[in-house]
Amino acid sequence: MLKGKTVVLGVTGCIAAYKACEIVSSLKKKGATVIVIMTPHSTEFVQPLSFETLSGNRVITDLFDRDFDFEVEHVALAKRADVFVVAPATANTIGKIANGIADDMLTTTIMACKAPKIICPAMNTNMYENENTTENIARLKKQGYKIIEPISGRLACGDVGKGKMAEPETIVKAIEDILTPNQDFEGVRMLITAGSTEEKIDGVRYITNHSSGKMGMAIAESAVQRGALVTLIAGRMSVDIPDIFEKVIRVKSTGDMLEAVMNNYEENEFIVKAAAPADYRVKNFSIHKIKAKELSLELEKTPDIAKAVGAVKGDRKLIIFSAETDDLIENARKKLAAKNADMVVANDVTKEGAGFNVDTNIATIITKAGKVYDYDIMPKSRLAEIILDHMHEL
Repeated sequence: MLKGKTVVLGVTGCIAAYKACEIVSSLKKKGATVIVIMTPHSTEFVQPLSFETLSGNRVITDLFDRDFDFEVEHVALAKRADVFVVAPATANTIGKIANGIADDMLTTTIMACKAPKIICPAMNTNMYENENTTENIARLKKQGYKIIEPISGRLACGDVGKGKMAEPETIVKAIEDILTPNQDFEGVRMLITAGSTEEKIDGVRYITNHSSGKMGMAIAESAVQRGALVTLIAGRMSVDIPDIFEKVIRVKSTGDMLEAVMNNYEENEFIVKAAAPADYRVKNFSIHKIKAKELSLELEKTPDIAKAVGAVKGDRKLIIFSAETDDLIENARKKLAAKNADMVVANDVTKEGAGFNVDTNIATIITKAGKVYDYDIMPKSRLAEIILDHMHEL
């Protein structure tokens, strides 16, 4: 059931607009609140009254309509949405969304929306296969939109081919999957590390790296959504930490992180070492600011957190990360064995869209059993789900 969930449904000008009525009806029966936004062209195919009758809510068609219940309508709608669905989505609307054009109520609202988004293309086969359309859809996928591929069949124009909007039951199932996520980790305890650490040089300087904590945070948030009880050990982070975890431990140095991990790992079934702690620290650290024209530092290795956990983990599952610049598979396999880990997520940080300080990643996952899985560029939130899927199979 979807009671308490709000679905914002965007309907665009396409013959498949009539199928959106079935989507609204089905969602209402499942208890969802449905708010429909129609483009002006869509009202030529289905009257707003149809959606108002089915949803029990006012249909919004005009960006400048003054008769509405929200203070700043497109922003308020965007905030209310638990999921935003565009069905059907024409090539025109897909192009606008993909390229940041917000010139009507639908495109303005979806741009302001941070909820999961689903796009359901519907158009002539030639339009769907057009290079501009395929590039726009690829761009949306990269931005984290879920695309429900159209199906093949006889189209309204008489052609036969791919372009028919997916069936309403398929779309509703996709909405349910997002709003009622898999609880396959319900009650499972996980310890997840995220971010970088800082190793002091003197009273004002320190050594660190480019890790933002985004990947670790994405895994931690997804794990909670799937029912896990997460202890998050966070170093230097570029993202905020939501109040959703069983325990949050903030640390500064690699030594601090090691201590926090070793004090907490025993009660957890999974240890996910997504943090990128500094590998070296200054041996001759000064509490005062060093004032010298030339500065020479003697460095020493910091503790190996993954190796320390791997030596004592017992039946617990250890997942590690490997950021590489060359020989990705070979180096990742060596690390997997050396740390006694159960799975390694490796990425080549020289590739555009992978690694630090970006919202996307490119990964190769290798398990202790020797299985190798390659994943092309995608949002870190999506990769987090894939990592958890593989963890569930360990």
